[in-house]
Amino acid sequence: MADRAALVKFHGTVQGVYFRMHTEREAKRLGLTGWVRNMPDGHVEALFEGEETTIKEIVTYCRTSIPRAQVILFNVEWREPSGGFSSFEITH
Repeated sequence: MADRAALVKFHGTVQGVYFRMHTEREAKRLGLTGWVRNMPDGHVEALFEGEETTIKEIVTYCRTSIPRAQVILFNVEWREPSGGFSSFEITH
């Protein structure tokens, strides 16, 4: 079971650059659960559940390693995990 959860908001050039697809693939590779979605105002929001160090790793990946994306601002809100996810998915 996940020991931490984080709701992360990414702002910048994050829509229309396959940000969600890259995030989903990396989250699954790292064994995280949760979701990622586009928001109407142009930012991307993700909820990650897993080990804290792994969550920090994917936040760094999303900020620096997604081709064509340019994150100019991000916010991490740490939470208790719900444990209600069996995988990581793109939601709408």
